[in-house]
Amino acid sequence: MTATSDLGTAQLASPDLLRSVFRRHAAGVAVITARGESGPVGFTATSLSSVSAEPPLLSFGIGTGASSWPAISATDHVGVHILGEHQQELAATFARSGADRFGSPTAWREGPEGVPVLDGVPAWMVCRIVGRVPAGDHRIVVAEVVLGDPAGPGRPLVYHQGRFNGLRD
Repeated sequence: MTATSDLGTAQLASPDLLRSVFRRHAAGVAVITARGESGPVGFTATSLSSVSAEPPLLSFGIGTGASSWPAISATDHVGVHILGEHQQELAATFARSGADRFGSPTAWREGPEGVPVLDGVPAWMVCRIVGRVPAGDHRIVVAEVVLGDPAGPGRPLVYHQGRFNGLRD
C-alpha cells in the first residue's frame, strides 16, 4: 500500500479546496458556441464529458453568471469544438471576460442550426440541448450530437495547473 499525504493536512470543503484539487486534474479543452440574440457567443470549457453512446450524448458545465449563459439558456443548439495544442491563444480568448471572441483572428462560419463553427479545430459537433440541470452556481447542459467532424488537424490541447499545454510523448 502506498502512503498518501498526511491526513493532518486535509482541508474542509470550500471553493478554494475544489479549485486547488482540480488544478491537478488534466482536462481536455473545448469551446462551446451558440447563436445569441445579438450575435454569436462562446466560452472555453474543461468540463466537457461524454455521457452516452446510444443515443450520443455529452455534457458540459456553465456558470449562471457567465456572459454566454443567457444564450445557452435560451438556445436549442450549441457547437462543441475540441481544441488542438496549436490553439492556446484561441482557448485564452474564449476564456477571457470581455474579449471579442469572434473578431479577428478567430476564424469561424455559421453552421447548421445557425451555430457558430470554429475553423481549424481537431473536431467539432453540433448538438441539440436536451437538458439543463441545476448544479450550485452552474448548470450542467446535456446535449445530443446531431452531426460533427472528427477529421481536423492537430493534437489535443489540455489544461493543467492553470495553463494550456500540449500532450507529451
